Amino acid sequence: MHSLTRAVIGTAAVALLATACTGTSNAPQATDDATKDVTITFWHGWSAPSETAAIAAGVKAFETKHPNIHVKVVGNINDDKIKQALRAGGANAPDVVSSFTTDNVGTFCASNVFSDLKPFLDKSGIELDKTFPKPLQDYTQFQGKRCTLPLLNDAYGLYYNKDAFKAAGITAPPKTLSEFDAVAKKLTKPKGDTYGQLGFMPNFHGYESTTSHFAALWNPTYFTPDGKSNLAKDPAFGSMLTWQKGLVDQLGGFAKLEKYRATFGDEFGAKNPFHTGQVAMTMDGEWRLGMARDAGVKLDIGVAPFPVPDEQADSYGKGYLSGTVIGIASTSQKQNAAWELVKFMTTDTDAVVSFANAIHNVPSTLEALKSPKLSADLKPFLGIAQHPKSSTTPASPNGGAYQLTLQDFGYAYEAGKVTDLTAGLAKTDAQIDKDLAQAK
Repeated sequence: MHSLTRAVIGTAAVALLATACTGTSNAPQATDDATKDVTITFWHGWSAPSETAAIAAGVKAFETKHPNIHVKVVGNINDDKIKQALRAGGANAPDVVSSFTTDNVGTFCASNVFSDLKPFLDKSGIELDKTFPKPLQDYTQFQGKRCTLPLLNDAYGLYYNKDAFKAAGITAPPKTLSEFDAVAKKLTKPKGDTYGQLGFMPNFHGYESTTSHFAALWNPTYFTPDGKSNLAKDPAFGSMLTWQKGLVDQLGGFAKLEKYRATFGDEFGAKNPFHTGQVAMTMDGEWRLGMARDAGVKLDIGVAPFPVPDEQADSYGKGYLSGTVIGIASTSQKQNAAWELVKFMTTDTDAVVSFANAIHNVPSTLEALKSPKLSADLKPFLGIAQHPKSSTTPASPNGGAYQLTLQDFGYAYEAGKVTDLTAGLAKTDAQIDKDLAQAK
């Protein structure tokens, strides 16, 4: 998975929220005989030829090990279609479903449209702590209910243009945010009211420069133990926004940066501003190396963990984690057979490594992360994926709505439309709490 799907998180999360609570809680019991001849349906969201080919190869390997279980694969399915099908049930509904949107795990679990996987895990003797990194365990459950498992992983780091670094006399990537700010300024070449080169695009519309990705550098706590929004009380959020706004100002100001950002090409195309040299550093996921190579980019690209706050210098190496999830439809009448596919795709080391290599994602199991068969492209991200301080955003009963609310506040704050940070965060907390109350 790459972050293309995150461009529609808001739409998917809100659409799912509108109807998720109508999901059935009367899940069929898993009484089917998985040793008998059976056909199950697997829905996924991948659409690129290389990605669908990787899915096909994985399914073929599964069917070789389980010749009695036949898998009908349906690709390019978004969360809207998943939601509609799981609400409706019936013969045309899927048995196994994967989703790019980890933010929707809370709605999947709370609305019971995905089955509780604990009985299947227990039956198979799978110990989570020995199988998956802790952050991945966190984003595949909600309030103690595990209705999904990790299916590959995304880790975010710093990409930098080694040629630009060399020209500027910079010998190593920065490790703290103060070092990062200095490097970003040194790499920035103003050109009238625009730039010949920008060290880094800090604005929140700058593709992966999001509030949640930046906030992970402080290891924030989004919610209190009783489920209330915690933005104003946790100094991490104020520190993140203060740092980001400070860098915006140092690099020319919001308006100038926005004007330059308007010249950028598509994030996922050959004209990505990092590919073209318009920006010398960027935050991105592990897929970027493969995309740059496919686009014929000639830059000498370096990859490192993203710098951390100075006061947390000893945590350098961490980053934001996300990924794809997979689960069993609660309406499925073939849940034992469906579990065999889910178990294979998420815990079979060879299957996980092969899939990770094929679509340039970080593998999602502890054993696969150690595999010597992993592509060299992925190796810079393996440390980030396994760092004990790496983190993710928590699940919520209304999906990623709280992240969108924080992001909206970030837009207003960076643009100078809101100047009282403390009051603004408190107001954002109140809006998030109101939305959560309506989702229950």
